[in-house]
Amino acid sequence: MVRRGRAEVPSGDHWDEDAACRNTNTNEMFVESTQQKRAKTVCTGCPVRTECLAEALDNRIEFGIWGGMTERERRALLRRRPDVTSWRKVLEDARDEQGHPQAS
Repeated sequence: MVRRGRAEVPSGDHWDEDAACRNTNTNEMFVESTQQKRAKTVCTGCPVRTECLAEALDNRIEFGIWGGMTERERRALLRRRPDVTSWRKVLEDARDEQGHPQAS
């Protein structure tokens, strides 16, 4: 496992090595209130945004900005789609339909 702030990412899946936040102080991604908007800008254009968000949704990570979404936004999405068993598949399929490249 690789630590990202308070969460752990499975070490077999190295998407986090390409993350836009990899050189950012992890405390900057685990902020509250108005600071969240600034933290979310780090995710803009990140090549592994989909993988990051899927990691947070599939593992029900409660804290921090992941894939450009706050805790509140992720909770709302999970409530709207309780039937989803693999967010990674859902998000990758949506990305592929829009013609965005997949992270390596």
